[in-house]
Amino acid sequence: METSDELRFDHGEETPERLRRQLSRLAGMTAAQTRRVAGEALRSVGAHKDHFVVLAALAEFGPASQATLSGRTRIYKSDLVAVLNDLAHGGWVRRAPDPDDRRRNVITITGDGERRLAELDRILDEVNERIMAPLSRDERAQLFALLGRINAHLADAPDRA
Repeated sequence: METSDELRFDHGEETPERLRRQLSRLAGMTAAQTRRVAGEALRSVGAHKDHFVVLAALAEFGPASQATLSGRTRIYKSDLVAVLNDLAHGGWVRRAPDPDDRRRNVITITGDGERRLAELDRILDEVNERIMAPLSRDERAQLFALLGRINAHLADAPDRA
């Protein structure tokens, strides 16, 4: 895993000017740092981002089949099985046969899962506060809006080979 120093965008005079002008490099290194900080915080309580993503989707949208959950969370079906095994082992989700189609399972968040999600929310709120500490409330909102616009623009742009 890369260290904070390895992920620092600008090392002053040691960083070539061309590199300091590359938005993709700045965004990538910043994203790697935010993933590292969030990952460490979640690991400290025996969780990872996919646990949060699945619990959040179930809490907001209700019970779902594994296929539906995979689509909502953007977690590959094969990876989702391991995540669901972890969550079921912790008592945070329950798998039950779908009454309409016994060949598939329906996944439901449990009461313990709701409490776990609240814990993960608190942890990630602290992570967000740490990440955004140098920014004012208005700057935080502006950054979020600008990144959202860039993300949507890139997602809507035709692929270029």
